Order: sequence, then structure tokens, then C-alpha cells
Amino acid sequence: MSTFWLKALQLILSLALLVFIHELGHYMWARIFKVRVEKFYLFFDIGLKKLGIKWDGSIFKFKPKNSETEYGLGWLPLGGYCKIAGMIDESMDTEQMKQPEQPWEFRSKPAWQRLLIMVGGVLNNFLLAILIYIGIMACWGEKVIPYKNAELGMEFSESAEKLGFRDGDIPMSADGKDLCFVIDDDIDMMKAAKQVTVLRNGKDTVINIPDNYKFEKDKTTGIDFMDYRRPVVIESTMPGDGAEKAGLKKGDRIMTVGGVPAEDYYTFTEQLKVNNDKSVMMTYQRDGKLDSAEVKVNDTGKIGIGLRQIDQIYNVERKQYGFFTSIPRGIEMGWEELAKYASSFKKVFSKEGAQSIGGFGAIGNLFPDVWDWEKFWELTALLSVILAFMNILPIPALDGGHVLFLFYEIIFRRKPSDKFMERAQIVGMVLLIGLLIWANGNDLYRWVIKPFIN
Repeated sequence: MSTFWLKALQLILSLALLVFIHELGHYMWARIFKVRVEKFYLFFDIGLKKLGIKWDGSIFKFKPKNSETEYGLGWLPLGGYCKIAGMIDESMDTEQMKQPEQPWEFRSKPAWQRLLIMVGGVLNNFLLAILIYIGIMACWGEKVIPYKNAELGMEFSESAEKLGFRDGDIPMSADGKDLCFVIDDDIDMMKAAKQVTVLRNGKDTVINIPDNYKFEKDKTTGIDFMDYRRPVVIESTMPGDGAEKAGLKKGDRIMTVGGVPAEDYYTFTEQLKVNNDKSVMMTYQRDGKLDSAEVKVNDTGKIGIGLRQIDQIYNVERKQYGFFTSIPRGIEMGWEELAKYASSFKKVFSKEGAQSIGGFGAIGNLFPDVWDWEKFWELTALLSVILAFMNILPIPALDGGHVLFLFYEIIFRRKPSDKFMERAQIVGMVLLIGLLIWANGNDLYRWVIKPFIN
């Protein structure tokens, strides 16, 4: 099987699971509150009657005897839906809303019940992510990088540097207790310690920590006390961008930018900003040999590269978990990924962020070239977190839009009119379709149009 089809298969399987679990969340809460579910579909069953084809768009469908719900599989793998009676949704069934209200309809239920029905999908996706993380911890354990294996040492926040920590330091002990790697309680131990010993330039250096010292998260780097210094090793280059044009390849390791040492990611990005929209000489290491090339930095401070993951650069070890110890770690990882994605989401509204948005091609490209169950589940858990976060955004047509209007109803004790809800749904659908076109258009431009025009 070719790499393309292998990645596509992994993407479809992952999205199919996430969509099914999401829609199941709406379905379960609807049935709990005795709301009729008319259709439950994985993927969209958009009909082709306008093209003169007498087909309703379903690959298969069935309706169990005495059931009110039609179950099926649509042909368009862009999502799925759970059609709930008495609700204005993506089906835009406005005729039903003109009929007298029925006790088994969504609109007849109390606001708190409708709220649970609407957030059911988001809750399911987040819970699924946590369950997957628990499973990964129990089955494979967690990849960890011992400080001793981090060639470039650690990167510290500004508040940590004020105490005497320096970028490149390797933590050794806190009040005599050995330090191993960033996970566990190492950071908390260092913050609470009286003395922390680090290895600096091959020598032990002791740093004193004052009582009640306030450690603050860096606003620019996002570092909370410390993180691994990440070497700049190229994993991929974007067609037509500066790195590819300069001849940089997968596996190259950037050493300097404009004559300034820039082995770690933070220094590298700062030097790109300094040389924004300019051509600059970069020294890189390839197969153990140093070479240099003139690279064009674009107007957003990028050269068009994807970076190799740090666990593929440094030697990693496995921290094993038992069944019960994997549960708290899996829950913790779910919240960590949610917080991380929510924090990075604001970048979408910048010029650089808008250009970096990717569609199905970009998502599919995250999956490995060979089948790797651990990687598959890691990415599926991450996508589940992203799907939960995106769906709760207060945008009409998304679950978050419905939740927003329900809060309005609860606060002001009156429902928005059906006409308003119809228009809001249309606006939301237009926004989502526009975003879908933009994201996949970016993929098309990066991999098809840009190489051609360059």
C-alpha cells in the first residue's frame, strides 16, 4: 500500500471513530430524556437529486422494527449527524418547526436537558481522549527523556533565570533528591526546594530558592519554569518555500542563523524574526558534516520547514504504568493537551496563523508512513481533544452555538425565535464551509499550486 493511501486510511478510521463517538453523545442524552432521534448517520448522506441522480446519498441504511431512528452510513466522510426531532440543525428541517410542539421533541424539554443533549458530543470526545491516554499509558507507557540525555539541556523561564538558572543547565537534584525528567513532580520539587543542583558546563552548580518565590509563565515562549531545549532538525520542507529552494533536506540540523548560534528552537525562531523577509546564511549539519546555504525568510518569519519531534532526536526511555496508576496520568494528559491547544488557538487569528491552517491533507500527513498503533492512538486522542474544543466554540451551527443560545434562554427566560435560529444556523454553516474551503485551499496551495508557480 502506498504512503498516501496508508495515511488516508488512518485518517478515515480515526475520524470515523471520533465522529461516531461525538454523535453518540448527542444520541445517548436525547434518549435518556425521551427525545426522538430521527436519523443517526456516520458521514453525510447528501443526495444527488439536483444532478439528476435518484439517490438519497446513503451507502447503506436500516431502521429496526418499532424504532423511530434510521441508522446509516453516508458517502461524504466530512462528519456525521444525529437528527433530533424538534430542533433546527444542519438538516434545516424548518417544516417540522411549523407544526405543533410535541412532548417527544427537543424544543419541548427543559433548558437544562437540552443543554446536556448539546454538550453530550463534546463530553464524549474529551472522555474518549482520556480513555485513549489511559490505554496508551497502560499498554506502552510514556516516552520520557532523562535530563542526562538532553544534549542541549533545558530552557528556563525569565523568572527562573532571575534566580540563577541558565539555558542549557541540566537539573540533577532538589534538596538532595534526584531529578529525572519533566513529568512526575520534578518541576514542583524544584520550585519547593531550598537548593537545586544543576550541571552547567560539566560542573555542579547550586542555586538557592527563596521562600515563597513566585514563578511566572513566560508570555513569549509559554515556558512554565522550564522545558527541554529542542534542536532544530528538519523533518520536512514545504514545496516552494525558502528551505526547499536553498536545498535543505529532511535530517538537516540547523546550527547558526546569520552567524548567530541558533541550535535550539527558541533562539532559531528569534533569529528568523530578526531576519524577517530577508535572505540569510544558515549553517547546518548533514550526515555529520557542516555546510551552509542562503535561505529566504518569508514575511511571517518562516522558512517552510516541519520540525522533527524531540523524542525522535534524543534517546528516550519508557516510564511504565500499572492499570490503576495509568488512570490519573491519562486524565492529566487529557487536560494538558486541552490547555495546550486552547492556549495555541489564539494564533489562528494572526496572519501567520491563518496561513498555517491546514485541512484534511495536513491532518492526514501527521500520521506515520508505516502502521504504528501507538502513534495512531496518540493522534486520535489529540484529534479528539481538538474536536471537543472546536465544537464548543460559540459559533452557530456548532454545539457551542446552541449552548450559547441556551444560556441566553436560561438567563433572560425566553427562547430566541425560530426565525433567528434559522438565520443563525445558515450564518454558522456559511462560516464553517468557508473555513473548510480555506483550510483545504491552503493544502492545495502548499502542495500543488506553490511548487508549480515557483
